[in-house]
Amino acid sequence: MSTLSLKEPHVLVISYPAQGHVNPLLQFCKRLVSKGIKTTFATTFSFSKSVHIDHNTLITFETFSDGFDDNGPDQFVPPDVYFPKLREVGPKSLCDLVQKLDGLDALIYDGFLPWALDVAKRFEIVRAVFFTQTCAVNSIYYNVNRKLLELPLSNSVVSVPGLPPLEKWETPSFVHKFELYPAICDLVLSQFTNIDQADYVFFNSFYKLEEEVVDVMAKLWRVRTVGPTLPSMYLDKRLLDDKDYIVNLLKPNHSECMNWLSNKPKRSVVYLSFGSLIQPGAKQMNEITRGLIDGGFNFLWVVKSSEEFKVPTEIVDGKSNNGLVVTWCPQLEVLAHESIGCFVTHCGFNSVLEAIGLGVPMVGMPQWSDQTTNAKYVEDVWGVGVRAKPNANGLVSRQVLDSCIREVMEGEKSIRIKKNMIRWSDLAKEAIEEGGSSDKNIDEFVEELGKRKT
Repeated sequence: MSTLSLKEPHVLVISYPAQGHVNPLLQFCKRLVSKGIKTTFATTFSFSKSVHIDHNTLITFETFSDGFDDNGPDQFVPPDVYFPKLREVGPKSLCDLVQKLDGLDALIYDGFLPWALDVAKRFEIVRAVFFTQTCAVNSIYYNVNRKLLELPLSNSVVSVPGLPPLEKWETPSFVHKFELYPAICDLVLSQFTNIDQADYVFFNSFYKLEEEVVDVMAKLWRVRTVGPTLPSMYLDKRLLDDKDYIVNLLKPNHSECMNWLSNKPKRSVVYLSFGSLIQPGAKQMNEITRGLIDGGFNFLWVVKSSEEFKVPTEIVDGKSNNGLVVTWCPQLEVLAHESIGCFVTHCGFNSVLEAIGLGVPMVGMPQWSDQTTNAKYVEDVWGVGVRAKPNANGLVSRQVLDSCIREVMEGEKSIRIKKNMIRWSDLAKEAIEEGGSSDKNIDEFVEELGKRKT
């Protein structure tokens, strides 16, 4: 890579206010900083009040308004109220921030904030959209947005270029159950209203992981995969101080988790976490509990404090010999621990990427959003886990969960899954290493900014 001009380019990166969006965008910021780009990160003021931020970084932090600056950290605003207000207030607030920073060269904006592209156009700076979900999921949203797929889905099998055939229920819930989530459906589809005007389209994925759909989308836009956006010490180890995410919703219960894991045999622990937004209902939590106890597994289970009432008291209180329930944990360290045998996950894409990067087989229990499609890929495309499929009542039974866990930890299929996982884990590291596909794509962007600066 050629040397940049004496005055380093300055990039503003803005994120939708959710942990699953903030983390990958901040990790991308770290990569830009490591390559000589001055980087400012911003999310909403209301979100910044609800998280713990490690400011020991070269990234500069700012905020913009979503119209709810006075809200408390736990104050919920319904999507049909929040999204219109964000669209109304966000552009003006972002304009003020761009003017304040003065001399920006590029704006990288979260796909959930498509109005930011118009702000970048106004200031005549490079505009790049960053998608935190898979190319496959976003290809589905694009096809719906452009009326290439009509809602409601009429065929039992959904065909999208570059994707395997999907059952209706394997599409994102905002597509196959769009009537239940009108405001969110509108949000995810609106990502593609002005995307044709973007200079770059970044994905938190890597080329080999989604080769076919990336090639299809690259015919439409300047698509560049730049992931996986895990802390460097879990991948290429080139950024020596990059050991964790900068932002956490809660303080992880670090010592309790790691001490407990260190007393368990290798590959013996089932780790369960269903993300920061949607949690299983009480009946489902009971089935999970009975499946774990009856199966005799060692398990570490992340359960939000507001959900603990759904779990038997003896487990929450730590009186179970083989189980530990915590409100939050350092997930990367947990997945990297030698005692972990499998990951029961909602299949949020960040969690899937972490499992792939760290080589942990998965049992998918998707809850909503893109998770159903991700779970399809985990089992049938990448072969790195299985799906625990629900019954007619929408519940994954204790017997099904037990069978799935045994399948990835003990059965014949576990051998194939582990081999696949090693392959994908190696490819993930290869992509972000020096000269890898994602690293080259980041270099290309940095190079272009440098040329504009000279």
